[in-house]
Amino acid sequence: MIAVEQRCQRLRNILPPDFATRLTGSVVQRARRRGKYILIDTRCSLTLLCHLGMTGSFSVAKGSRQAAVSEPPVRHEHIVFWMSGDQRIGYHDPRRFGMMDIAATSRVEFDRRLRDLGPEPLAPEFNARYLHDRLRSRKSPVKSALMDQRLVAGLGNIYVSEALWRAGISPRRRCNRIALARVSGLVDAIRGTLDEAIAAGGSTLRDHQGVDGSLGTFQHRFNVYGKDRMECPRHGCGGKVVRVVQAGRSTFYCRACQK
Repeated sequence: MIAVEQRCQRLRNILPPDFATRLTGSVVQRARRRGKYILIDTRCSLTLLCHLGMTGSFSVAKGSRQAAVSEPPVRHEHIVFWMSGDQRIGYHDPRRFGMMDIAATSRVEFDRRLRDLGPEPLAPEFNARYLHDRLRSRKSPVKSALMDQRLVAGLGNIYVSEALWRAGISPRRRCNRIALARVSGLVDAIRGTLDEAIAAGGSTLRDHQGVDGSLGTFQHRFNVYGKDRMECPRHGCGGKVVRVVQAGRSTFYCRACQK
């Protein structure tokens, strides 16, 4: 990072002291993800920890800091990372619900925001036996359980609704009343949903976009999410999709084929 331009003092939380100074001159070693957090490791043993919140996004474009001096700042762009090779990475967040922090790379896995996260849904350790063992002692609805980041990291509201439809499981079904065979189908449904969503660039309902400004298209493949009172797309079902509220979030499902 040749330079870091910080245009505000806080996003969701106050940015760490000397945020721009500590990152300036650092070399990015790798970028990775844990749950809904982006981790950018540098060779100076510091990790930039980011969460996009609801409206945050990164954009990558060609541009030099010298040429940008006379240009007006981009609206809602709060941080700009000037990279070598005339690369410009901007962080844009109209509602400032995102966050950024700096942590020692050797200790970042023990950060309070990461240490209790469950396995990644596409990782080998997230399997039918693991999920069944964690669900069978819970009496809460399975939709609420799957939204718990301590059970599985990174699953969001849309993809949980879609995966439960694929698995034919009601979001209201109690966790301890789902047999191992059905949990196995649920794991497959979660992975299938995520694989297709990643290939489609995600779901753009309002703010989501890629770093090049491209929009996701998975929203055009939703089976139940946002389809309240529409006919269930499962062949031979004949039911209708309904919307209910669980833990303050909208859930969409078919009462006829999801049991």
